[in-house]
Amino acid sequence: MTSYDASDYGERFADVYDRWYRSCDPYLINTLEELSYGGPVLELGIGTGRIALPLVNRGVEVHGIDASPSMVAQLRNKPGGDEIPVNIGNFADVDIEGRFSLIFIVFNTFFGLLSQNEQIRCFRNVAKHLSEDGIFLIETFVPDIKRFDAGEFVKASKIKDDEISLNVPVHDLVNQRLNIQHVVINEKGIRFFPVKFRYAWHSELDLMARLAGLNLRYRWGKWNRAPFTSASEKHISVYERMRDEWNDDQPPVSNPSE
Repeated sequence: MTSYDASDYGERFADVYDRWYRSCDPYLINTLEELSYGGPVLELGIGTGRIALPLVNRGVEVHGIDASPSMVAQLRNKPGGDEIPVNIGNFADVDIEGRFSLIFIVFNTFFGLLSQNEQIRCFRNVAKHLSEDGIFLIETFVPDIKRFDAGEFVKASKIKDDEISLNVPVHDLVNQRLNIQHVVINEKGIRFFPVKFRYAWHSELDLMARLAGLNLRYRWGKWNRAPFTSASEKHISVYERMRDEWNDDQPPVSNPSE
């Protein structure tokens, strides 16, 4: 993994992605549909359409950005996939016409931006494309550095009679980076799927949002809107434009209806 750019993940995973990640949490689709408030939405890292197509089937107008032409080609081969407008490029910078009531990025894809500056640029790019009452939703894991022994570990993620999948991450604590090698071993041979992440704590994301003129509105620990706690393994955070009446002591609410 001497060289790695925004498109590498999708280019390497495109032919196996839908087989490995066949389904998604039904609460996820319900929540995104509700938060769209009937307006157009933009998915950053739209990929093969695992999230976008169920939303389209519910009548939501979906647009997308993705860095990988191979992932978008998989989307185009699915029923309705060729009707979704998609821009190819790094979602931290790529421009797109229009404003959106909801912009979202799920499944840790935000961490594919490999520097803090790039992640800040993404927030600013999102803010430029939100409607006046639009919101930005991010789903990411909560970093757990206790899992690493001397900066690395090996985990068998899947074991079958004819195939073994291993995850081999190396942790760079100083730069908040994870360099991960997914290794699949079967009768056809050995295949490598490298991934790089630059993780950020939720408090760091909140500060990035503020730099872009956004403020936290909701934070959940699961897609069913369970509260985010110290035991949560991930968070779903929803940001909106700053309001003058907001202050630093106002906590996020847990549900849109509250």
